Amino acid sequence: MTFAGDGSFPVTVLGATSLVGRFALPRLAAAGRRVAAVSRRPGEAQPDVDWIGADLEGPELAALPAAREVLSLSPIWLLSTRVLETLRDRGMTRLVAFSSTSRFTKERSPDPAERAVAARLADGEARVEAFCATCGVAWTVLRPTLIYAEGLDRNVSRLAGLARRFGVLPLSGHARGLRQPVHADDLAAAAVEALGREAAFGRAYDLPGGETLSYRAMAERVFAGLGRTPRILSVPKSVWRAGLAVAAPLLPGVGAEMGERMDQDLAFDGADAERDLGWAPRAFRPRFDAP
Repeated sequence: MTFAGDGSFPVTVLGATSLVGRFALPRLAAAGRRVAAVSRRPGEAQPDVDWIGADLEGPELAALPAAREVLSLSPIWLLSTRVLETLRDRGMTRLVAFSSTSRFTKERSPDPAERAVAARLADGEARVEAFCATCGVAWTVLRPTLIYAEGLDRNVSRLAGLARRFGVLPLSGHARGLRQPVHADDLAAAAVEALGREAAFGRAYDLPGGETLSYRAMAERVFAGLGRTPRILSVPKSVWRAGLAVAAPLLPGVGAEMGERMDQDLAFDGADAERDLGWAPRAFRPRFDAP
């Protein structure tokens, strides 16, 4: 693997305590890279990792270190022009930034909050691309699908928590919509790989998981990961919407739009990432701690 920088500069990782950051930091250290890990709150001590406290939305960015390579694991909309200018002034010539396929899947959502998220993602991508093109920074944008890491995420692990608690998962409609869960460690590997891949300069990649399966099949795999027989209750969509008003306190983070999307295909093509980044994510076989 060839990196764009040299050993005299650390790799700056923004959002180092994020889900992907948990896996990216040890991967960078294993590759022999010194890491300047930026977060509002420092994480656990790790070899070859220097923690730096900084808030990308705060008034002062003086704490950001000098680095030629920057890996941004924070929401891409936090890469404001002010942040990008500071990173450029600190020597940035290579930027790998995470966005999300939610840019596309939520842009026409009936929920204004979801549409706002999609708009912020699109605006963040456009700002990164325009700034880097103007300043001669080699950029890459990575767009994961449904991110999980057993016991740590708010997607698959939330389903596991509900299945463990109630012994059954209610799903809206037939739940036939396609999903591609992607493990955070696979994303960390892709991000580290992307730093040194010239073929990835000036490109954006969708990063789907290693399997495409229906929402219902994904739920069945969650039960299997718990060591339990799947028990799934198909609920008519009208009942789902009405029932949420009563069941909302028992189903944190589950909303009406989530139910509507269970029958929608949210699948993406990872061929470009496979070609340029060697993208080969694992199949969806989560394993959770015993109940």
